[in-house]
Amino acid sequence: MLIRPETPADHDAIHELTWIAFRPMPYSAGTEADIIRRLRADSVLTISLVAEDDGEIVGHVAFSPVSIDGRHDGWFGLGPISVKPERQRQGIGKTLIAAGLTMLGERGASGCALIGNPEVYSHAGFVSDGRLTDGDVDVRYVQRLVLRGPAPSGALKFAPAFGE
Repeated sequence: MLIRPETPADHDAIHELTWIAFRPMPYSAGTEADIIRRLRADSVLTISLVAEDDGEIVGHVAFSPVSIDGRHDGWFGLGPISVKPERQRQGIGKTLIAAGLTMLGERGASGCALIGNPEVYSHAGFVSDGRLTDGDVDVRYVQRLVLRGPAPSGALKFAPAFGE
């Protein structure tokens, strides 16, 4: 399996993969594929990696800037992340996340935040200490991973593409 940055030729495959991966999820609003297109159009899709196996894109992860209490301070958001349904639970998502976090670290990022299931993302090093918030989202789901500097505190805000 090859983990690599997206190319323009991948855009439609990423859109289709994301739509298919999120379609059966009860927490999905069905907007995840469009979020990626909007991040790209707004030039804030900082890192976009695909997992390719035998020429087929089987996974994708996006990272974009976030602010905490109105300041960027080198923090990024993880997501959306998607893996082809029949390839889930094989470590593809975990590999994509690790590669993206490595790239963020190499670029001097302070850290990464996400909204997600702690049982899933704790395995990648994400934690919730209740110091980050996102509107009325239960703070257990608002997680972060510090790459350098202190742990942040405050209101997390994702890029406008997320519709917040």
